[in-house]
Amino acid sequence: MPSIPSTIPDSKSLPRILCLHGGGVNATIFETQSRSLIRHLQHSFRLVWADGPFLCDPHSDIISVYGSYAPFRRWLRWLPEHTDIGAESCIEELGYAMKTAMEDDDREGGTGEWVGLMGFSQGAKLSASLLLEQQAREDKAQREGTQVETDLIGIPDINWRFGILLAGRAPLSNLNPTIMKSKALVSAANISEGFQFCDSVNDDVILRKPTLHVHGMADAGLHLHRKLLADYCEDGTTTLVEWEGAHRIPIKSKDVDPVIDAIYDLAEGSGVAVTRTV
Repeated sequence: MPSIPSTIPDSKSLPRILCLHGGGVNATIFETQSRSLIRHLQHSFRLVWADGPFLCDPHSDIISVYGSYAPFRRWLRWLPEHTDIGAESCIEELGYAMKTAMEDDDREGGTGEWVGLMGFSQGAKLSASLLLEQQAREDKAQREGTQVETDLIGIPDINWRFGILLAGRAPLSNLNPTIMKSKALVSAANISEGFQFCDSVNDDVILRKPTLHVHGMADAGLHLHRKLLADYCEDGTTTLVEWEGAHRIPIKSKDVDPVIDAIYDLAEGSGVAVTRTV
């Protein structure tokens, strides 16, 4: 049976996953919360932890443990007091924050291909939205017989192959309103809470990129996680792992191992070699 190797490899040349935290936390907290996932994934991937561009108050769920880990950040608005700077400016700030983390990792010696996105909560929504934005640009290029345009991050030739969505909610955010016009997407400037869902999602904004969905059965947002999976992702492109937990990242082996196994399947299905540890 596979097991976790005793030696941690030099990760500089490993394929890279960009990790996007939830709202009201930050990259350091997300990395700490993901420690049980990291024990496995660090043998196959270089994990890069990005900080959201906007400062905010800490999420109420993390104050007791991580209250001293300020500053706290967000990617998108979820409360009325979060300043509305407009969709264009928001998208620009999102891209700049992710580009900064990716270029910082280049300077730190990372050379592996950027292959995947992993996000929790708001970071999972953003990860899926980034995959959809890439898909929209690819579809446009195919229709017009042109090259695929560079994305909001602004680094040429990035090809996200898969997304690991930990407690990701519908609706997806529109990160390229020039191409995508669907009312099934929420503007990057707007709050998702209270969003008026369409009866059906347009085919052109249904995500076809491979995604893993990790749902906690005691999560208060479970119905929205299920809606993301069922309504916004194409049948046959998704994998679902359910576990008996609330709105947090699995820590115990009995909960973590099925997630890790599914990540390995997802990566290998996308042409990325892994070192299996479960």
